[in-house]
Amino acid sequence: MWLGPEGVLVANALWVTERANPFFVLQRRRGHGKGGGLTGLLVGTLDVVLDSSARVAPYRILHQTQDSQVYWTVACGSSRKEITKHWEWLENNLLQTLSIFDNEEDITTFVKGKIHGIIAEENKNLQPQGDEDPGKFKEAELKMRKQFGMPEGEKLVNYYSCSYWKGRVPRQGWLYLTVNHLCFYSFLLGKEVSLVVQWVDVTRLEKNATLLFPESIRVDTRDQELFFSMFLNIGETFKLMEQLANLAMRQLLDSEGFLEDKALPRPIRPHKNISALKRDLDARAKNECYRATFRLPKDERLDGHTGCTLWTPFNKLHIPGQMFISNNYICFASKEEDACRLIIPLREVTIVEKADSSSVLPSPLSISTKSKMTFLFANLKDRDFLVQRISDFLQKTPSKQSGGSIGDMKASIVDPARESLPAPQEALDLPTSPSSPLSCPLSFSAQEVPTASQGLLKVFQRNSPMEDLGAKGAKERMKEESWNIHFFEYGRGMCMYRTAKTRELVLKGIPESLRGELWLLFSGAWNEMVTHPGYYAELVEKSTGKYSLATEEIERDLHRSMPEHPAFQNELGIAALRRVLTAYAFRNPTIGYCQAMNIVTSVLLLYGSEEEAFWLLVALCERMLPDYYNTRVVGALVDQGIFEELTRDILPQLSEKMQDLGVISSISLSWFLTLFLSVMPFESAVVIVDCFFYEGIRVVLQVALAVLDANMEQLLDCSDEGEAMTVLGRYLDNVVNKQSVSPPIPHLHALLTSGDEPPAEVDIFDLLKVSYEKFSSLRANDIEQMRFKQRLKVIQSLEDTAKRSVVRAIPGDIGFSIEELEDLYMVFKAKHLASQYWGGSRTAAVHRDPSLPYLEQYRIDGSQFRELFTSLIPWACGSHTSVLAGRMFRLLDQNKDSLINFKEFVTGMSDMYHGDLTEKLKALYKLHLPPALIPEEAESALEATHYFTEDSSSEASPLASDLDLVLPWEAQEALPQEQQEGSGSKDEKGTSSPDYRHYLRMWAKEKEAQKETIKDLPKMNQEQFIELCKTLYNMFSEDPIEQDLYHAIATVASLLLQIGEVGKKFSAWTSRKPRDEEDQPPALKPHQDPTQELQPPAAGDPQAKASGDSPLGKAAQESHMVVEGGSGEGQGSPSLLLSDDETKDDMSMSSYSVVSTGSLQCEDLTDDTVLVGGEACSPTATSRVGGTVDTDWCISFEQILASILTESVLVNFFEKRVDIGLKIKDQKKVERQFSASSDHEPPGVSG
Repeated sequence: MWLGPEGVLVANALWVTERANPFFVLQRRRGHGKGGGLTGLLVGTLDVVLDSSARVAPYRILHQTQDSQVYWTVACGSSRKEITKHWEWLENNLLQTLSIFDNEEDITTFVKGKIHGIIAEENKNLQPQGDEDPGKFKEAELKMRKQFGMPEGEKLVNYYSCSYWKGRVPRQGWLYLTVNHLCFYSFLLGKEVSLVVQWVDVTRLEKNATLLFPESIRVDTRDQELFFSMFLNIGETFKLMEQLANLAMRQLLDSEGFLEDKALPRPIRPHKNISALKRDLDARAKNECYRATFRLPKDERLDGHTGCTLWTPFNKLHIPGQMFISNNYICFASKEEDACRLIIPLREVTIVEKADSSSVLPSPLSISTKSKMTFLFANLKDRDFLVQRISDFLQKTPSKQSGGSIGDMKASIVDPARESLPAPQEALDLPTSPSSPLSCPLSFSAQEVPTASQGLLKVFQRNSPMEDLGAKGAKERMKEESWNIHFFEYGRGMCMYRTAKTRELVLKGIPESLRGELWLLFSGAWNEMVTHPGYYAELVEKSTGKYSLATEEIERDLHRSMPEHPAFQNELGIAALRRVLTAYAFRNPTIGYCQAMNIVTSVLLLYGSEEEAFWLLVALCERMLPDYYNTRVVGALVDQGIFEELTRDILPQLSEKMQDLGVISSISLSWFLTLFLSVMPFESAVVIVDCFFYEGIRVVLQVALAVLDANMEQLLDCSDEGEAMTVLGRYLDNVVNKQSVSPPIPHLHALLTSGDEPPAEVDIFDLLKVSYEKFSSLRANDIEQMRFKQRLKVIQSLEDTAKRSVVRAIPGDIGFSIEELEDLYMVFKAKHLASQYWGGSRTAAVHRDPSLPYLEQYRIDGSQFRELFTSLIPWACGSHTSVLAGRMFRLLDQNKDSLINFKEFVTGMSDMYHGDLTEKLKALYKLHLPPALIPEEAESALEATHYFTEDSSSEASPLASDLDLVLPWEAQEALPQEQQEGSGSKDEKGTSSPDYRHYLRMWAKEKEAQKETIKDLPKMNQEQFIELCKTLYNMFSEDPIEQDLYHAIATVASLLLQIGEVGKKFSAWTSRKPRDEEDQPPALKPHQDPTQELQPPAAGDPQAKASGDSPLGKAAQESHMVVEGGSGEGQGSPSLLLSDDETKDDMSMSSYSVVSTGSLQCEDLTDDTVLVGGEACSPTATSRVGGTVDTDWCISFEQILASILTESVLVNFFEKRVDIGLKIKDQKKVERQFSASSDHEPPGVSG
């Protein structure tokens, strides 16, 4: 690698000069390569501790001139090959030129300029890939790859100096954090420590301080605990580790691998020692925090933030805080948490102007909106730049093109004078103006469906005026008045100042007329609805009439959604609910539909139109309750874990009892998933939903803790889970909302109440007040931190559950133990995940779908299977292993989707490891037959033919009619025409008495068919047999007793070739038409390779003559094997297997078949009366017969088995036990290296 020239004062300290010329010196680091002694050991330790670049680049080239004392580094290299290439370039291109110069300074200036030019040229070529990492960082990445054998695709994010505690001894070294791995390397005085942990294996990650370990980071996996300490900046390191572990968990959850975020803003000049990935991860973390704080859409990207003050007219103060700017919003958050928060959508902004500075108000900026509000910011550091950024974003804001309708919509909501109708309804009436893109889809639905423009409560509420409700009505009017005053002082709509006063009002309860509007504002759903006009109507249109698993589940749950509420006791409410849930399932197929979504959505529909309910559901599922409603309700389990942790910390006495009873996990899931709507009377639970939309999950946790706290004494007295559930159920049934103006709705959960005296009623507002007083110490940041910790636990426990389920699904007759199966599963899963890390070109189908059954979630393709097969196969087959792997994959891939699951993988492995001699040979035998060897179509047709001929002949006629029903469609298609006609005629005769017993017999027969015996195996033709011999030869090539095995297999192969010849002659005599190809046995024909092309015999003959010199031929001669008429056979065809080792399947088959034919003719010369009869044995006869010998010649599995049993060496070889545990350990060691480039020089070569 060329380096920007840097001065070196002492050139020979710790370096050895290997080559020199008048202008350049090539040096090697002491201690690198062979030898080195104590000096080398010390230098090696020094390099690691100081993170010297010499550890990864032990060669360098220096530029020097005779009179100068200063040397200049111009290149470094990790291998002798690399540095030699640079050296030769310098000698060839620069030496002659440099000798022309008179002045040494000119020489140095020229060399520096030339080297800088080369580097610039190299960087220019890399520029399109966006490679911005600075030199120091690239060097560290190179070290990491070399040290840990990582492939090019593994990106380094950052690296830190720290200590790893091995026992009680700290090892100083370097921690490398890559996208998929945590790596540590230390080399101290000859003792080396190298660690690699995959992020997906991390089960616990926390920062702690103990007496033994000063402030340290703890990393746990399933089988080890690691402690790292002595960081320069432990906070930054831990934060980055958290992010990377989080990404890995996300990948386990829904296969969303880490993609470099191209939309993130790029710095003009990259920071020194910070990678592009580290910068992108930091930006991603800031983006997530920004979006969560202000409830903004998922695609919003933070551009920057700056300190400033905001003038708040309601209390006449300048409040200090931070201004945040992104592509569509300007936001403000005060330093004090509750003082003020503000969100200004750029689509609302009309004027941005710089006001005059004064000593009281330095650098002020005034922003005006369409709703006639003006916001005054001051104390801005770089006001001009800020205004420029805002104006750039304003120019890109789409509202400029879409006319004024959206602005009018918003203005109507912001208008404080409006009292007659709630904002959401009016907002939906407005866009029907022609200028709005929403108008067309909604115009027809608004006429037909009332829920298109208003909430179900409006549709079903009786028209009685508020006065009739007495005290409750008066209370409701007071709430409305309070909110109207609040709107007047603090503004209304998206640009409202949100302060502690806003929270107080929310806690007192939102009036029913304003509930829908405020839910939309506080959740941020309003922003998405306004920026996506017509989206919901379009989704409804697309999803109508579409059937899927989600729609089936939705239909099943529709009538269970708040059946006690009159709005859902008729088709109007049910149809609206169906449309919203189906549209969402269509929008987000990864979630689709999950139980509990129906309950939450039905409540949203009561207070908002269909479109508003839809966008509120989007906000809930995708932002406010992340991962709650996926197939494994991970988000709810995570928050349940937080709840358990909080109970332990805040109510320790109760926590222990609840843990013993196992109650928390039973109760809290329904509390969190439905936000208490399913366990509390509706009018009470809806108040919690009010607070939830304003505060987030924190409120739900607080209320849950308050419920436990209120029932502590009773719960401590409970003796079992059922009793505790009843206590909590009865308490929640009696949480009432005495201020509700809606008619009371009977609560179905109240059935839990026993015959005793019901507990005293609890007012929901009192419960909320207590929850804030006692448990308000919870902070959003703390909850996010706890969520991360719990997410690791939950996802890893789900992975363990998946592993156990998959292992349980493996049939008992597979010989692996549970531990071996679990180890194999981990290796199989790692292979699948590695394809996502580094397998950019792999098939997209490999990506994991969490909605599939556990067994199908991790699948591997042919190339991944080949890598696993090669490392786990019990017999070393050299270069032939990959050929076998391809055949095994085709054999196991029964559904032909080019992917196999774990069960199929284990089945293939088990045959080779745990069968007896017969089973192992049967596995090998099958690898040399279709479908492993030839196209699959003929095989499937053959199986179907066998299946039908067997069944129709052996069963009574009624069974045939049932067969047609039970058989898979493909098998019926593969049926020969006559068979189909035959079964049809039987169908007509037998339809009178269809009986379930026929089906039972049929299924029993299918199960029996799976247990194949050796007699069911088809016969093998000559080409397939030659391939089998080739495999066996390769299998023995690395065995300690390979000579004995060669002798034995030569004997067996020779014997089997003779048996095949005799069988061929026998079949020819019995058939009476030896020359007629049409009378071949039909069962054999499908096994021939239709694509085979025989080579001319001339090409085969020299090989046959030369074969005696090959190792196998020699082995046959050394054993003095004499088999009458067969000695040539033993030396002939199997010996050729060496010469054709590297050829492809089809080529090798065709060439072997010719050679074996030639060798058969030689055999005919010695004993033609027995084998060939009166056939001529000239070369012309060879060529004439060559095409037909292979089709006639065949051998059965029993004959191969019987022949091998005669050789004890072979029997011992196949019956030898191989421990798969050792193979799995080796596989884990090399797992990460499977795609590493192999151009690193081997250690010790470069001395």
